[in-house]
This record gives sequence, C-alpha cells and structure tokens, in this order.
Amino acid sequence: MQIGCVGKPSSGKSTVFSAATLVDVPISPRPFTTIKPNQGIGYVTAKCAHMDFDKGACQPQNSKCINGIREIPITLYDVAGLVPDAWQGKGLGNRFLGDIMQARALIHVLDVSGRTDAEGNLTKGRNPQLDVEFLEKEISYWIRGILMESWQKLSKQAAMDSKGAAPTLAKQLSGLGISEENVKEVIKEGNFGERPDNWNEDEILRFSEEIRKKSKPMLIAANKIDLPESKENYEKLCAQLPEKKIVPCCAEAELALRRAARSGAIEYVPGAKEFRIINEIDEKQKKALEFIQKNILDVWGGTGVQEAINETAFNLLELMVVYPVEDQHKMLSGKGHYLPDAYLLKNGATALELAGEIHSDFIKRFVAAVDCRSGMKLGKEHALKNNDIVKIQLSH
Repeated sequence: MQIGCVGKPSSGKSTVFSAATLVDVPISPRPFTTIKPNQGIGYVTAKCAHMDFDKGACQPQNSKCINGIREIPITLYDVAGLVPDAWQGKGLGNRFLGDIMQARALIHVLDVSGRTDAEGNLTKGRNPQLDVEFLEKEISYWIRGILMESWQKLSKQAAMDSKGAAPTLAKQLSGLGISEENVKEVIKEGNFGERPDNWNEDEILRFSEEIRKKSKPMLIAANKIDLPESKENYEKLCAQLPEKKIVPCCAEAELALRRAARSGAIEYVPGAKEFRIINEIDEKQKKALEFIQKNILDVWGGTGVQEAINETAFNLLELMVVYPVEDQHKMLSGKGHYLPDAYLLKNGATALELAGEIHSDFIKRFVAAVDCRSGMKLGKEHALKNNDIVKIQLSH
C-alpha cells in the first residue's frame, strides 16, 4: 500500500516523511529542497492480536511488534512541493503531480502556522484554508488536463461503448492509479450522463474533482502545531472544513523522538503520548525532550504523525488487519512462528481475497478457511473482520 505526502514547499513534508520512515532526506525551510521523490517504509500501527491471549509475545515476520503494538509496513512517498498552476507545468508541476498519482491516498502536510506563502516563502498571517483549496484544485485541474488531451475523440468513443462510459474513461486515467470501478461509482453517484460527449466544461471539471476525491482520498496533517499562531488557525480550519479529517501535527517533534529512540536515549513507541528516558543525555537534549512532552504530547496527545498515517489507512482507505496462520490451534506459521504475519486488507475482504494476498496461487488452491478464535469453518466469500486470525486450507 502506498501513501503520498503532498503539500506546498516548506510545509514540512520531508520532515513528516523522515519522522515516519527514518530515511534521511534534505530538510530545509527553503522551497524545493526536495526535487526527486523520496520513498521509504512507514508503518500503520494497531493493537497486536497476541494481546488477546495468554501465550506470550508474538514472533512477527512481515511486520514488527513493540509493547503490544503491531507495526505493519507501508510505502510512503515524499514529493517536491506543489505551487499554484503546477497543473500547467509551473515549478516542474507535471512531474511532481505524476510522482504522487500511484499513491492510494494522500496526506496533505499543511503549514497551519500561516508563516509561509503559496510558494513556500516566509510570510505572516496566511490563511491555511487557501493552501487546502489550491492543492485540491491543482490535482483536479491536472486530471482534467489529461482528459482534455483528446476529449472530443475520447468522449465520443466512451458514448458509443456498449459497456458504458466507464471503461474508456478509466483507460485514459489508468496511469493515475484510477480504476474502472472508481469511474463507475463517480458517474453513478454524481449523476453524470452516460454520454460524456454531451458534458459541458463545468461537468468535465466536476467529474475530475469527484474522481480525485474517490481515487485519492486526502487527510490534512496540520503541521507546525507548536508555533504560536497554529492553535487558533487549526480551530478555525476545523470549523471552516468540517467535512475534512484534520490531524494536528508536529513533525519536528516526532522526528526528534524517533531519532532519540533509535540512539537508545529514550524508549518511545510512535503515536504514544509519552516517552521514557533510559540512558544519560546532556542538558540540551533534556530541555528539548521536556519541551516536547509539555508543549506537544501533553497538549495534543501525541505528535500527530502516526495518527495521520493510521487515520489515512483505517478511515480514509477503510483497511483492517488480519493475521493468517497455518496451525489454527497454536496460531503458528509452518515454521513455528507465533502470529507471524499481519496483512492490511479492505474492510469486508473475503477469505479468498486474503488467500490471494498471501500468494496468487492460493486462489486456485483455496478449499476453505478457519476462524482460529471460534474454530468456525469459513467459505471463500466469508467477509473477514478486523483482527481476525485465519487459517487458509489449500488443496495439494
């Protein structure tokens, strides 16, 4: 699964990315510090299934487990900042927009302090809502631009297709990670006519906006929440955009905590509201950690970075965690590992879909599945639930 970190220059995208992945990338208040997309492994976190049993600690193989919190890997992208009119190529915009389109969801890293202008230069008093509007516009206009490249021919072809408009439009947008199912749902839910050749310019733009929302759901990480103006701006933003999921965030604090934990100075689980000093640190480090605890963790309940990733995965993308095993009674893998693997699947995914995630060959060999908690046998169309532990039975 891929999540993209997007936003204007100097909003803190690279800091969020580094805090989530511990990949060292150039971080600077200067616009366009990032030119090429950075890629790294971040983690979605959830209470581990082993906490429901008195069998000791799990033995994770495809993931991690820290203090009962399962960390399941995902791919994170950090792309260069988008500026106004990026859809027309400004600031290498077309390339940057192309970099994010394979992501299944986006985290908009927003400078909620209002201290940077539309192009990432220092200023004062900017309304963060303007950055939300401009970023969504850039992506929507870029999608529209791809449709308009050959709209006359494309729309007529779509109108004549006996299967409806969706297959033709989806093919044109397939390079953006947009599926035929996405297009079908948008046409139906948005009451678009099945003849795109009759759509006017406003309808084409509205379609582009709706397909963006459907195929690239976006969470707002209200970054730099520690700065003086940020709390008031954050509260205003939530009131102005009640339909958006907005997470208060301090990426610099998360990065400092993650690096301190990596060095062995503190014990810290990403997303936690506290940490523990476990080794000697100097006075400067101590004061910095005390500031983070008092002004960020105690006030906001965390730095927001892990919460943003989890909210994107579990709420925007509607994912769940499922644990496949081979020994249904001891919940072991074939190699004897206890609860070895955790998979992220769409809510309501079937037992057969889980089998296919483990190995594509398992779909043909699927016989049945077993719910290891209840011992109940499950058919291939059985809808799984979050935190299920499942044995897949296969033919030889």
